[in-house]
Amino acid sequence: MAGTIFRLLLTNTTSAHKNITTIRSINTGTVSYAARKGTRAKARAKKIQVEVTKVGFIPHNQRGRKVVKTVVNKHFSDEHKAIPIDDVYPMKYYKWVVYTAEDAVKAHQETHHPTMFNAPDAFIFAKIEFNMTGIKQTRFMDSFTRLSLLPHPFPREEERTILAFCKGAELIKELQDAGATVAGGTDIVKKIQDGQIKLFEYDYVVAHPNILTDLVPIRGLMKKRFPNVRSGTLDPNLKELVKKFAGGIQYKVIKDEAQPSFGSVEVPVGRLNMEPKQVAENIGKLLKDVQAVRPKRDGLFVTRCLLVSPPSTEQLMIDPFVFVDRTLSKEVQDDSDDEDEPVAATA
Repeated sequence: MAGTIFRLLLTNTTSAHKNITTIRSINTGTVSYAARKGTRAKARAKKIQVEVTKVGFIPHNQRGRKVVKTVVNKHFSDEHKAIPIDDVYPMKYYKWVVYTAEDAVKAHQETHHPTMFNAPDAFIFAKIEFNMTGIKQTRFMDSFTRLSLLPHPFPREEERTILAFCKGAELIKELQDAGATVAGGTDIVKKIQDGQIKLFEYDYVVAHPNILTDLVPIRGLMKKRFPNVRSGTLDPNLKELVKKFAGGIQYKVIKDEAQPSFGSVEVPVGRLNMEPKQVAENIGKLLKDVQAVRPKRDGLFVTRCLLVSPPSTEQLMIDPFVFVDRTLSKEVQDDSDDEDEPVAATA
């Protein structure tokens, strides 16, 4: 950039010398220094890009305010509510009616009559809520999966494939009658090695302890599915184990992400065309199976149990402590002071 050049006349006068006139040039232009290579590119990269997102309508009196998310306590409690004295009342202002398991099943049978929902063989589900707090108040149980064999089986829209390893022709026949898809010994091992039997085609792999050494050659193929006591797939009473996997109810108790002290599960416990007493016995067996993994601490583990039967949205609350204990004894709590959190058996 060219600047303006001014010429100044400077005069230097002394007594001993004659006047000397000098002409000097002054450049007033802007000095431009060359930038380093890449400096401008880095400067552009540092610029903040503003991303405009489309949001819904915000009322004028809420614009610019910080939104605070409130966590709702999911643990149910109606202790502060009054007991209803009328036949018709708004439920949100009064305590829930607590039914027996048999009366709740009978009530669902009435609503599913052919003159109403017309679903006399609908499923009955038990919705169970838990307090997932561990032995220490700052620790919580993780989600866990279990398999429970109910005393009164009922038809379900589910097919399971079971691969059973055992020795002896008589035991193989008993396992096949119990519900095993394939049962055998070393001959099954060879077929797996040859690729004639694919392990991924079977839901469960169980074994008798006396054949465990014969399964070592295919341990690399089985990986985590190798039968063991911890996962409940290795048992000397293999016939009962096959019955459990073939006809048992598998369920998963899920810990809430927003509130880790709350957990829930929904499990089918029967159909409406069954006797109410049979459904009640299935509920009792399920609650006892869940109670087996409760942490050894004071307070409730099972907090609420509801019976539902789609397509009806009606939820009937039953008392779970008819089937299981409400709290643990003081002796059991004292024995668990130095123990770790319970580990739930997985199927």
